[in-house]
Amino acid sequence: MQFDIVAQDAGSSARMGKLHTAHGIIPTPIFMPVGTQASVKAVTQKTLKEDIDAKIILGNTYHLFLRPGTHIVSQAGGLHQFMNWNRPILTDSGGYQVYSISKNRKIKEEGVEFRSHIDGRKITFTPENVMDAQRIIGADIVMAFDECTPYPCERPYAEKSMNQTHRWLMRCCERFDQTEPLYDFPQTLFPIIQGSVYTDLRKQSAEKIASMNRDGNAIGGLSVGEPHEVMYEMTELVCSILPKDKPRYLMGVGTPVNILECIALGVDMFDCVMPTRNARNGMLFTAEGFINIRNKKWENDFTAIDTLCTPDYSKAYLRHLVAANEYLAAIIATVHNLKFYLWLVNEARSHIADGDFVAWKNKIVPKLANRL
Repeated sequence: MQFDIVAQDAGSSARMGKLHTAHGIIPTPIFMPVGTQASVKAVTQKTLKEDIDAKIILGNTYHLFLRPGTHIVSQAGGLHQFMNWNRPILTDSGGYQVYSISKNRKIKEEGVEFRSHIDGRKITFTPENVMDAQRIIGADIVMAFDECTPYPCERPYAEKSMNQTHRWLMRCCERFDQTEPLYDFPQTLFPIIQGSVYTDLRKQSAEKIASMNRDGNAIGGLSVGEPHEVMYEMTELVCSILPKDKPRYLMGVGTPVNILECIALGVDMFDCVMPTRNARNGMLFTAEGFINIRNKKWENDFTAIDTLCTPDYSKAYLRHLVAANEYLAAIIATVHNLKFYLWLVNEARSHIADGDFVAWKNKIVPKLANRL
């Protein structure tokens, strides 16, 4: 994998780049739609490519391991073949999912024991079998197995968890480097920085991850309930330590405002379920602010949902579909939100190239926070 920085913003740490993978070139900064179970909810792969123009999507090792199972994905020839997607894929290792089922898991030095949320069977994830699973799934970019701490988190536990993540990382790297891709393209491993919201721990973790000299690096354990100002503080610190010539991925972030502010801090890659999940609940993002399409005020508003991303349907029509619980409501709203997120990062790239990113960001951010 090769990462080229094409332009650097003069007024911030924002940069525009190109991430070269076997399945295509990813322009950065980029937003990656979440396709947890080999599916971006309510959107076909054809729409993802032709209408939304997603450059890369996510899959999730935890969910794919449980269903359909890595043996099925293997028989299909890997996840790209299984889901008919010929562009890049990144897989999360399952660390966040293990964090989210805290009542049903036990963390040990060897790995994590948990019960399947599907059938209750007992499963153990270790750094080694998570690397093996991601070899079978066959994503272009795979994530190290980590422990994501909650917020708030006491410092002693945050430090213990961070050190555990670092030890697991060493085992992930060893297993990954000892094995070969199972398909006809290379894969890349990203380590993950942890440390909760403690400056010294984040600094220590960033230095450790930077020293591993992998092809890219991820920032985990944020966007778990901490104030946005704290997220920005931790992100700025970490980006000041990570190598400038490697892509930086901020996991699970976030709102349109979060994304622009973190681009300014030097982040290159983002993912979040917000645009798809909020779409299914009737929340739409636009360049002028966000819309709750369920509100009665839209009942007889026959103007376009958004002239920029969705000019073909009116607010009144989409509100009717939502009220009637029609499947088409989720489809239209999801496509809209994803198109908006991809438009937003595309605009960010353009303004970085033009040298006026900060001025543009400062102008659009207050609008994005408006409730229409």
